[in-house]
Amino acid sequence: MLTTMTRSLSWVCGLLFVSLLASCAPSTSGNVYSRDQAQRSMNVYYGTILRVADVTIEGEQTGKGTLAGGAMGGALGSGVGSGSGRTIAVVGGAIAGAIAGSQIEKGVTTEAGVELEIELDNGELIVVVQGKDDVYRVGDRVRVVRDARGTTRVRQ
Repeated sequence: MLTTMTRSLSWVCGLLFVSLLASCAPSTSGNVYSRDQAQRSMNVYYGTILRVADVTIEGEQTGKGTLAGGAMGGALGSGVGSGSGRTIAVVGGAIAGAIAGSQIEKGVTTEAGVELEIELDNGELIVVVQGKDDVYRVGDRVRVVRDARGTTRVRQ
């Protein structure tokens, strides 16, 4: 049976786990800029969408989910048995939690995306993949914003 302290520790680890996962992946939205992109000049191009395809943007496994899951699994395992049985439960819980945490992180950070093929007004053809946060159709006129590092986003 779990003690009150172990339950509290499990609760705290669970909150830590969720907060870590929430901060794992940078946004792939065309409408969200990172802090280091603010107040930087960017090049703007105009073009027409030739093709639109739904895609899935694979989730990340940064290690945060593994760490949080391992901590939570170890904390839950510490409430099982006593002596060497408890040690085995802690280690087993930590391993199982780490594996589960890694997979949960990947699932939570996987998102729907869109692949846009665009013919720029200068004749250049480009493809941009970004988070699916707007509706794009073939023939739409769009702005393409590209920063000095090559990060490109499409805006309507």
